[in-house]
Amino acid sequence: MSGDEIIVKFSNVSFEWGVAKPILQEASFSVRRGSKITLMGQNGAGKSTIFQLITSESQPESGAINLNQNLTIATAKQVIPREDLDLTIKEFFEKCFKEKVYDIDKRIDEILKVVNLSFPHDRPIKNLSGGQQARILLAGALIQDPDLLLLDEPTNNLDKAGIEHLTKFILEYPKTCIVISHDADFLNTFTQGVLYLDIYSKKVEQYTGDYFAVVEEIKARLERERMKNMRLEKDISHRKEQANFFAQKGGHLRDVSSKMRKKIEELEGEVVELRREDKTIRNFSIPCQKEAGGVILKLDSVAVAINHKFVNKKVNVTLNKHERLLLVGPNGIGKTTLLEKLASGHAKGEHVKAGVKIGYYRQDFSTLDFNATVYQTLMKAQGSDGTEQGLRAHAAGFLLDAELLKAKVGDLSEGQKGLVAFAALSLEKPGLLILDEPTNHINFRHIPIIAKAINEFDGAMILVSHVQDFVEKIRVDSILDLGVLK
Repeated sequence: MSGDEIIVKFSNVSFEWGVAKPILQEASFSVRRGSKITLMGQNGAGKSTIFQLITSESQPESGAINLNQNLTIATAKQVIPREDLDLTIKEFFEKCFKEKVYDIDKRIDEILKVVNLSFPHDRPIKNLSGGQQARILLAGALIQDPDLLLLDEPTNNLDKAGIEHLTKFILEYPKTCIVISHDADFLNTFTQGVLYLDIYSKKVEQYTGDYFAVVEEIKARLERERMKNMRLEKDISHRKEQANFFAQKGGHLRDVSSKMRKKIEELEGEVVELRREDKTIRNFSIPCQKEAGGVILKLDSVAVAINHKFVNKKVNVTLNKHERLLLVGPNGIGKTTLLEKLASGHAKGEHVKAGVKIGYYRQDFSTLDFNATVYQTLMKAQGSDGTEQGLRAHAAGFLLDAELLKAKVGDLSEGQKGLVAFAALSLEKPGLLILDEPTNHINFRHIPIIAKAINEFDGAMILVSHVQDFVEKIRVDSILDLGVLK
C-alpha cells in the first residue's frame, strides 16, 4: 500500500440506530492513504452506516473518529435519492459541490466519458435507466476528485462493459478508495485489505491481502472458533457431571463441587457465540398461480432507445407457461422500460393474458410501499390464504425477524429490501414472473438459494440480469437482445 499516513481512524466507536439497534460497539480500525479497501459484512450489519460516520452524516454515541485535516471525501451511494430524480444531469452535478463551479459543463463531459456515458446536460435523471443512474451516481462522486472515495455497491445495474470500466478506474485511481460490494470477482481485482464488520460482535476486524485470501482466512477463523466451542462444550459437560456427582456426596466434596462450578462458569465465558455471518436464507419456492396456462404473453413490438429517443421495432415473442425469456442489451437500451410497460399495461389486458398475476421484482424496489411495515407488506402479499404464525415463520426464512417485521420498508438496508421483495413474491403465487436485476444488493451467500427458487418456478418468466454466474444457474428458453434491434 502506498504511504503509511493514516487518514481515517476509528477509536472505540459505538453507534446505534434508535435504542435497540446497535451497529458498532467500541469498534476500532484505520485506513492508510492510497489504499484500496473492501468493507465487508452481512446485509443489515451496518456497512453503509460506517460510510455515514466517515462523512459525518451520522455522529458516534461514543469513541472518536479522526480524519486527516482537510481530507476531501465523496460517496457514490447505492441509489439516487428520490428527491433528486427530478433534477437534470447538470443540476445533479452542480449539487455535488458546495460552491459554484464555473467550468461545470466541461467537467461533466469529461466525467461522463469516464463512466462511458454521453448525455445532453438538460436530461432529467428520472428518464435514465437503472444502469445509467448507477453510472451517474458514480460520476457524481468521481467529479469531486476526492482524497477518499467511498463506493457503496457500485456494480449494481452495471453491465459487463460498465464493470470493466469501473475496475480500470479504481486500479488507476491514485488516492484512497473504500468499496462495499457483493461482486467477489470485481473486489478481488483491486482489494489490498478488508474491513470486516461482524454483525454479532459489532466490531470491525482488519485484514490485509486480496479479497479471496481474506475470505478464506475468515472461513478458517470461523472453523477454528467452531472447533474450540466443540472442545469447550465437551469439557464443560464432563465437568458438570463431576460437579453434580460431588455435590450429592456432601461434606468436603461439596466444596470441590463449588470450585468446579466456578471453573465451569469461566469456561462458559470462553465459548464464542458462533457468528450469524454464516446464516443464509432458507430454501424457498415461488408457487405458480394454479389457473395460469396457455399463452401467457405475446409481444409484437418493443421500444428501443436509439440516440436517446425510443424507436418501435417489430419482434415476435410468445411465452407459454413454463417458458423463460432472457432480455439482454446494453444499459439504457430500454430493458426496464419494456418490463414496466408489460407490468403496467397488464390491467388493460395488453400483452399479458387476462387473469394472469404478475410477480414483479423491480431493481429499485418501487413495487414495495416504503411507508408500510415489513409485516404489512407480507400480509398484503399473503392475502387471506395463510395464518399470522405461518407468515412469521415464512419471514424468518428470509432472516426477517420480529424486530424487522415492525420496521418500515423504507428504513431497511437495500439488501434487506431485496429479501422482503423475494419473501413477498413467494407469497403472491404469480403466473408470470418479471425479474429486473434480482441479485442487486443481495448478499452473495443467498444468491444460489434464490437462483434455485427461480429456476424451479413453474410459470412463465422474463429475466434481466447482468450477473453471468447467476444467469447460468437458470434454464432459459429464448433470448431477446434489444441491442441487435438498433
